[in-house]
Amino acid sequence: MRIAICDDEKRFIKDFSAIVDRLYKSLDMIVDEFSDGASLLRSFAARRYDIVFLDIEMPGMDGIALAKKLREQSEDVYIVFLTGHIEYAIKGYEVNALRYLTKPASEESVREVLDHVIKKQNSEKYIWVRSRSADQKVRLSDIIFIEAQDQNLIICTQNGSYEFRANIGEYEQMLTPEGFFRIHRSYIVSLSKIVSVSGKELTAAGGYKLPIARAKEKEFKDAFMSFISKEAF
Repeated sequence: MRIAICDDEKRFIKDFSAIVDRLYKSLDMIVDEFSDGASLLRSFAARRYDIVFLDIEMPGMDGIALAKKLREQSEDVYIVFLTGHIEYAIKGYEVNALRYLTKPASEESVREVLDHVIKKQNSEKYIWVRSRSADQKVRLSDIIFIEAQDQNLIICTQNGSYEFRANIGEYEQMLTPEGFFRIHRSYIVSLSKIVSVSGKELTAAGGYKLPIARAKEKEFKDAFMSFISKEAF
């Protein structure tokens, strides 16, 4: 899990990182520390975090303004506010904050938040997309289809598309057990995002028209009918 802590109090940051280290020594927990919002934003643009802990009262860009900018980049990141004043907590609803912690944060409260996020992540499945500019976590339930173009793949999601260098065969192997089907040498589609099927073409969510290869027709029909029957119960 990638965690960011942003607070202008260095002592608090060190104490917070120590708590995470004590609680999750055996887990893959990476904590990056920031003393101002601008540096966090620069880092977030290059590598997304799973959860960010933000001090509300910081000079310059405060935690609320910072959270709004983070939300512009990601709807998925969990935001937790750190504050010494409970009256600020209501502002968290403006940016869909997970919750707030009063300062100084206790070990119990930090563990409660992180355990909640771990549980949520374990119930959702993602893939990591690595491009030249950034690593991007993409939720499987958001993917509509994947298209191969030359040596690149384009992942089309409900929130935009991502292009990167990869082999479609590797993604076919990885995603077939997760409700995806390779309908053509250039396309893998999420069976849950299919709106209609007509002959050698299907319509996916968003109005995308995708071809079904002749050699794949029967296998696709069987897989799609099996998927529909499971979803009906």
